[in-house]
Amino acid sequence: MRLRHKPWAADFIKEHQDLVIPDPFEQKGKWQQLFPKEQPLGLEIGTGKGQFIAYMASHNPDMNFIGIEKAESIIVTAMQKVMDQGVSNALLVHENAEDLRDMFGKNEVDTIYLNFSDPWPKVRHEKRRLTYHKFLEQYQDILKEDGKLILKTDNRSFFEYSLVSFSQYGMTLEDVTLDLHASGDESNIMTEYEEKFSSKGQPIYRCIATF
Repeated sequence: MRLRHKPWAADFIKEHQDLVIPDPFEQKGKWQQLFPKEQPLGLEIGTGKGQFIAYMASHNPDMNFIGIEKAESIIVTAMQKVMDQGVSNALLVHENAEDLRDMFGKNEVDTIYLNFSDPWPKVRHEKRRLTYHKFLEQYQDILKEDGKLILKTDNRSFFEYSLVSFSQYGMTLEDVTLDLHASGDESNIMTEYEEKFSSKGQPIYRCIATF
């Protein structure tokens, strides 16, 4: 899907550097200093239009959240949603972070969220999948010892690939759900994609894994 260009996006981001951190690589090991108080830290990789992180921050005031999104025309929508919630425990990063270890210190993150990541279905693109072992190495380094990786997707093939990847890496699968919305988990916060797919009857798959 082609992104609609928003000529005002760059200026909007610059005007809100308290929300979209302008120097994220300088914050390595120091992210908690940017929040009003130190709390468990959740990281969403590919935050999209921001509904998940905005609502998670609103529903979980005892946690801090960071959302990474590389698309300028998308992150401004996330900014607006976070601002609409009036929360102080959510920050955004406008970067294409190839190695999260450049941005986060060892054991700095409590939970990583992978929500409806690009499945990159072609075999030659396997290395781009966010559950490929090279990414798992990064997650393991920045997560605390008891930290969790939570994956949600509507793509069955990507989900199955991820489960195999987790297992081969030696991770523990704490919870595997093949139809999240049928499970009655009232704590689940939906993303925009999740609402769209589930409304059409598409099952949502979720896995909670630890290293």
